[in-house]
Amino acid sequence: MTQKEAQLIVERTENPNWLSNAYLVADQAGGKGVLIDGNDEMGPLLERAEQDGIEITHLLITHPHLDHVAGLAEAGERLGGPTLVAHPDAAAELDMDIDTMLEDGASLTTGGLEIEAILTPGHATGHLALLVNGSDVFTADVLFKGTVGGTMAPGASGFADLKSSVMRLMELPPETRVHPGHREPTTIGEEWESNPFVRIWRGLDEVGEESCTVWDRPATLKLWAPDYDGGNKAWVLFGDSGEDAIVGGSQVVRA
Repeated sequence: MTQKEAQLIVERTENPNWLSNAYLVADQAGGKGVLIDGNDEMGPLLERAEQDGIEITHLLITHPHLDHVAGLAEAGERLGGPTLVAHPDAAAELDMDIDTMLEDGASLTTGGLEIEAILTPGHATGHLALLVNGSDVFTADVLFKGTVGGTMAPGASGFADLKSSVMRLMELPPETRVHPGHREPTTIGEEWESNPFVRIWRGLDEVGEESCTVWDRPATLKLWAPDYDGGNKAWVLFGDSGEDAIVGGSQVVRA
């Protein structure tokens, strides 16, 4: 473990209604830090930064959905206006003045933090995963513990993008710690071995052929898997359009 990895501070809050995460990431106590996303539960993160003497220099936005930006503007005002960062496609959807546009493969440095942007569309256009110091990746709504993001949310760019994004993240070292946009952390290695979507996309498990309906549309259920909220998530193929999609299990009516 490098010195940077040993010093890295990661503090998480979870909104009890949305189950969405926001993060404080810092190089060390008394050092520099960033906030990643907002969830309307920013108080504990700001308190931890103040307690440890951490200067928050940037607010990073992974994608523009409400449950991942709520409270971020207010936190920025309280902090005196740190630099707001997002992908250009996400910035276009935000009612916020973005200071720095972060494209795929670009990076920013603050203190001992080196943050690389990984463009991971599918759930949202302009969605970024953020790799910090090569050891920790913040995957927002693309990859979760045991599941993946949906592809029918506002601004989604579709199934092919989501699958490609997830499998791109799987190229990171297996020990890489994953901090998702909802619920608890995991690792790339754990998801490579046990995530039902990753396994089926690797060709390890069989694709389902069960008939179902989604929003009264005929479909084939390709995969039925757990979701982060205790429910289920499904990969379906719509019969009327030939479109693949990942949807919440509550939308699926099984035969």
